[in-house]
Amino acid sequence: MTDRMTPQQRLVVTIAVLGSFVAFLDGTVVNVALPAIARELGGGLSTQQWAVDAYLVTLGALILVAGAASDAYGRLLVLRIGLIGFGVASVAVAAAPSIELLIAARALQGVAGAFLVPSSLALITSTMAEPVRSRAIGLWTALTTGAMIVGPLLGGVIVDNLSWRWVFLINVLPIGVALALLPRLDTRDERRPDARIDWIGAALCTAGLGLAVLALIELPTAAGGPATPWLWGSLGLGILLFAGFVLRQRTASPPLLPLDLFRSGTFSAGNLATLFIYAALSLNGFVVSVYLQQGAGLSATLAGLASLPATILVIALSSRIGILSGRLGPRLFMTVGPFVMAAGCLLLLLVGTDFDYWWQVLPAMIILGLGLAITVSPLTAAILGSADPARSGIASAVNNAVARVAGLLAIASLSAIIGGALDLAGFHRVALVTGALLVAGSVISAIGVRNPTRRAPRPPDGSGTGSRALSD
Repeated sequence: MTDRMTPQQRLVVTIAVLGSFVAFLDGTVVNVALPAIARELGGGLSTQQWAVDAYLVTLGALILVAGAASDAYGRLLVLRIGLIGFGVASVAVAAAPSIELLIAARALQGVAGAFLVPSSLALITSTMAEPVRSRAIGLWTALTTGAMIVGPLLGGVIVDNLSWRWVFLINVLPIGVALALLPRLDTRDERRPDARIDWIGAALCTAGLGLAVLALIELPTAAGGPATPWLWGSLGLGILLFAGFVLRQRTASPPLLPLDLFRSGTFSAGNLATLFIYAALSLNGFVVSVYLQQGAGLSATLAGLASLPATILVIALSSRIGILSGRLGPRLFMTVGPFVMAAGCLLLLLVGTDFDYWWQVLPAMIILGLGLAITVSPLTAAILGSADPARSGIASAVNNAVARVAGLLAIASLSAIIGGALDLAGFHRVALVTGALLVAGSVISAIGVRNPTRRAPRPPDGSGTGSRALSD
């Protein structure tokens, strides 16, 4: 059995990567543009948090709706809607005359982005079998994760040489290419005539996350003021609404979040590990991009260049790691990778008042990139491999929702972690928190993830049954 892809399969991967690329890119490219946005449109740290979290609230809440729609109405239709919507919203962000309108347009971007990720990954899993599927997922992971990491570099160059507004207009090119390639696919959508979507559940999830994030961002700056009781009430109501969403999923038909998926130990552990790992990655990416500009005094381009070593390692190694994970199983990689990333984050404690990128930041970025390359492809393969292929859309959506919500809550909690100011002491506190989160992800993977069951080859002499299952 070969892992070589056919021309049609390569086209599927290309379209899937382009579709997801812009959604992942906009999750991080904004980080390095935040100081420039604040200078032009105004606002402090909480406004910068909202510019990121407005996108993640709608993306994280509606990605489940998109996953259900992908399985019900067809991957290609949902992907096409997401591409067009994302392009329109990106133009709206770039043209925003005020910070309030920018935040609103970012929320619309998140809505469209929710339709891109699960449909593009489900397109891969529904059209390929192993071992080609693992190689394709490895490529998808390398390039889309690379988008998350290269975002600050690309954004920095654009901010310094053009304007922060062009950071969002760069989405138009990959979106146009993806839309042009879609008609060349031989794959056709299969749609269920009885398909329904739980819009009440979607509203509960979106409102719950939005209210909780509002409280987490604003409470540290309220400082016992007149808005404090309202913010605590917002947090409580948000938690109640999200709990109501989870309870509704037990009776909704069909549910947005099929709770029976979590009967798989690997699916449950993989998503819990995702929660910790992506909370750490989002927090690290936000803080490094902003601190290197506002604390260390680097330009946007140099701040973006800081992540380049990690980007190179992820792109170079993820596909190979994906192939190895398909052969050896994901458990080892998911255990070792986050632990290596934790070491990289803790190396950021070397950053001092006399800033030196080469000795204080570069070693951390190299170790972080190596750990990320070891982790991301096996994590994706473990989650999708633990679910029925017919439910790949919703399984992908659940995992991506967990990742986005993790980043959403981590960034919303930033003020509480750093004590209100992103100074050197706050930067060091974030390094400790991200390291702890990644160690937790490593431990969870070691305990809860199981490799797929494999069948032992029949001995050459014919002895033995040849049916012993190999798994750990």
